[in-house]
Amino acid sequence: MTRWAAGVEYLGARFSGWQLQRGRESVQGTLESALSQVAAHPVVTVAAGRTDTGVHAFGQVVHFDSPAPRSAYAWVLGTNSNMPQDVSLSWIQPVGEHFDARRSAQRRRYRYVIRNLRARSALLSDRVCWVPQTLDAEAMHRAAQVLIGEHDFSAFRAAECQSTTPMRNMMQIDVFRRAEFVVIDVCANAFLHHMVRNIAGSLIEIGRARRAENWMAELLAGRDRTRAAMTSSARGLYFLGPEYPAEFGLPPPARPWFPG
Repeated sequence: MTRWAAGVEYLGARFSGWQLQRGRESVQGTLESALSQVAAHPVVTVAAGRTDTGVHAFGQVVHFDSPAPRSAYAWVLGTNSNMPQDVSLSWIQPVGEHFDARRSAQRRRYRYVIRNLRARSALLSDRVCWVPQTLDAEAMHRAAQVLIGEHDFSAFRAAECQSTTPMRNMMQIDVFRRAEFVVIDVCANAFLHHMVRNIAGSLIEIGRARRAENWMAELLAGRDRTRAAMTSSARGLYFLGPEYPAEFGLPPPARPWFPG
């Protein structure tokens, strides 16, 4: 029996999220079906993180066990040939049996992409959050820095979140502009349900000058989700991937090529 770790990228637009759901198409179901065809036995995967409906991934990481004598090349080629164009296995390698894609991750990275132009884009309709009002990216960046560190993130936690604690350690958050795009990059040990999208929603209000920069500090201290802004669109969210201890020898999180 060999344990394999694999990197997966996907466009989440037409999927009901990562996790298997009865009667709905999921990324996990699509991947496991393709892996099972290559392995010639049922394959069950464990992922670094569960993405919601419409969320994309540059570098989701999974692990699975299989006794099938397949090379890394055969796994990638065979799996991709059995999947639709919007899901792809990007790499795979054997790992020790103590590796766990979820529990072994030390931190996770996400990117949120906002297209900040008056006119909406037809080509990017499922890949960005569209905000027609001019955003002040520098103000958004300054406001976001209060989130760095270990905090109770209840103000940015979805009501249906199943985590046993609202405490998370935000290691980095950057907001910057690239042409017509405003990008929010975040890194934390883990994330609560809708945490990134809820943070983005409140930062957008600050970027629109509807709220002062110190509003983020007030929200964080207040721990009240009802005082924060609405959850922003899933379309602009990308899971860049997890980071693992060097002992596993896995590739670092994917370098995001979008936007530019």
